[in-house]
Amino acid sequence: MLRGALASALTLVAAVLLAPVAAASTEAPPTPTTAAPPPSAGKAVAPMATICDKYCDARDPALAAQDRQATATAAGTRQLSLHMDDADDMGWGALTNSSAGDELWLDRSFDAGRSWASGSKIGDTRTPTGYPGWRTLMYNVDDWANNGIGLLRACAQPAGTTAITCTDWRRTTWNSYDRRTAAATALMEDYDTATGLFDTTGWWNSANALTAVIDNIRAAGMGSYAYAIAKTYDLNLSAQGGNFTNAYNDDTEWWGLAWVAAYDLTGDSRYLNTARFDADHVFSFWDNTCGGGVWWSDARTYKNAIPNSLYIQLNAALHNRIPGDTVYLQRAQAGWSWFRNSGMINPQNLVNDGLTSACANNGQTTWTYNQGVPLAALTELYKATGNGSYLTQARTLANASTTSTSLNPDGVLHEPGEQPGGGGADGPTFKGVYARDLSVLNAVLADHPYGAYLKRQADSAYAQDRNGFDQYGLVWSGPFDRSDAARQQSALDLLNATG
Repeated sequence: MLRGALASALTLVAAVLLAPVAAASTEAPPTPTTAAPPPSAGKAVAPMATICDKYCDARDPALAAQDRQATATAAGTRQLSLHMDDADDMGWGALTNSSAGDELWLDRSFDAGRSWASGSKIGDTRTPTGYPGWRTLMYNVDDWANNGIGLLRACAQPAGTTAITCTDWRRTTWNSYDRRTAAATALMEDYDTATGLFDTTGWWNSANALTAVIDNIRAAGMGSYAYAIAKTYDLNLSAQGGNFTNAYNDDTEWWGLAWVAAYDLTGDSRYLNTARFDADHVFSFWDNTCGGGVWWSDARTYKNAIPNSLYIQLNAALHNRIPGDTVYLQRAQAGWSWFRNSGMINPQNLVNDGLTSACANNGQTTWTYNQGVPLAALTELYKATGNGSYLTQARTLANASTTSTSLNPDGVLHEPGEQPGGGGADGPTFKGVYARDLSVLNAVLADHPYGAYLKRQADSAYAQDRNGFDQYGLVWSGPFDRSDAARQQSALDLLNATG
């Protein structure tokens, strides 16, 4: 039944290939001068799984509400193009200057273009004799019913050759109508609904990616990906050490802050309860070594900046959401008092990585997230107490990091030692955290002094560090190197901060 319908539809496709596409048109244009029978049903390969969203796969492009050529490339002497109907979230491939027997199909990916259904060749068809051009039927980009966030590309193999040419991957503007939502959708292409985590990155990075998605829902007003909150929680509550704890206290705190953000968005108390559990777990690692502070891990060998600044932020955030609390506020205030006097803030008001075994500043790298988290922590303390000195201290740190020539050598933020293709597994997350937390401070300051700085970063990343389907790379001043979920999370954090 499907093949018969497909063959009939292909007849209409050939007839209208070179005519303008009209919205919801059902009239067939004139038959081409050189008529030929449509390809046999045996040459039309059904998709491996038919997706039905607004419309089902294998819809006639003559019915498209819109026709936007998303990308094109040469395939020998042919022109291969990918077209999008943004209104209906569908796409199709087309060949011009085609010859009889040229093969044309679509690939569809639900993991950011890393893979696609083996052998699917969606809409596979061949140019019939006598036709100067040909096109596939329309197929859905996304699988809304199954939370599949997709991409399409068009592929062709000219008759008599073994050469296969494909366009770049592209998608419609559905859930990608501005640069924030486009970045969020590209990040969700890496979300694995089976694990509740983000492919291509790690455990703690996934906490930050989920936080970026939650922030995007608030900033952009697009709630399409709210399903990821409960799915992540339910699938991972018993993972690692349980309740989002593990051997590393900063990992636990990242997840605690993600669940604070989830609570803020949803009002679901289980998220706040888990954040409290995480904070209480980390508190058990506070002792008098070096006069206070929490250890980085359960090995208790290193006291450093990131778990301690997160400790302040998480505890202050909990106080601000728990009526009548005094415990979390006391912990946050003690945490800042220790941090401020620990020696990790150097004479340039930048934060080095941690302390030596002799409890002195170890002079190690001033990672960007070590500059950012204290800003959000001090902002939460200000909200908790109304004490303006916390904002004064935050301004001092923010002024140092935004004007540092080592961190901003060309006016654009760089991770120390950053190079295209580098960053390792952890580093790509750092700058997004910095941008997120700087924006938190900027929002509560009456003069919003860091808005222009954040906008400069976002404009540079958008212009210099982005591919054709809104994936971002490591270096915000360019060039685009490659994408992964940590790189994308950082860009989304930045765009959430600026619009």
